[in-house]
Amino acid sequence: MIKNIIFDFGDIFINLDKEIIFREIERYGGNPVLSPEVLAINMDYEVGKISSEDFVSQLTTVYPSASSEEIKGIWNGMLLDFPDERLEFIEGIAQENNYCLFLLSNTNALHIEEVEEKMGNQKFNRFRSSFEKFYLSHEIHLRKPNADIYNFVLQENGLKAEETFFIDDTKENTDAAEKLGIKCWNLQVGKEDITQLKSKL
Repeated sequence: MIKNIIFDFGDIFINLDKEIIFREIERYGGNPVLSPEVLAINMDYEVGKISSEDFVSQLTTVYPSASSEEIKGIWNGMLLDFPDERLEFIEGIAQENNYCLFLLSNTNALHIEEVEEKMGNQKFNRFRSSFEKFYLSHEIHLRKPNADIYNFVLQENGLKAEETFFIDDTKENTDAAEKLGIKCWNLQVGKEDITQLKSKL
């Protein structure tokens, strides 16, 4: 029996344009194929190992003709809209009080600031208060799909894997959670929506 639900954030609640960073690289004089070094910079930023300032500074090698503000604009440009029906849906699930709800997101300081600004404080706080805990990778210094992030959430909240359901749009993340005994839904973006959750439980 499912008692706990863990949700990803990007492309589950807020729509994303993940391709913008590739589209904009050539425009600003860079190589559209991300190097292992660039991926490592992103991973370090997502677990809070480097500051936003350091992150933007290091990205000048990727976008050599872009200013710091232009780099921030590209980075935050992947954040699109947060449909009201998804907010109302998660608030409804929270009000039913049938499950313990958690958010678990690979994210970073720049994105969360931008999300709050886009949504507005009131709407963002309505969203955040729908969850028992709101876990952001850069704050807990862990990221998906590493097993330690799932174990951290389970252990900190006294959850049993077999009683826990996890939703993420990245198969690598749900595959890792399934290995720990967590039941998962690898949501297919554009074909499925989080508002269909009850049919998946």
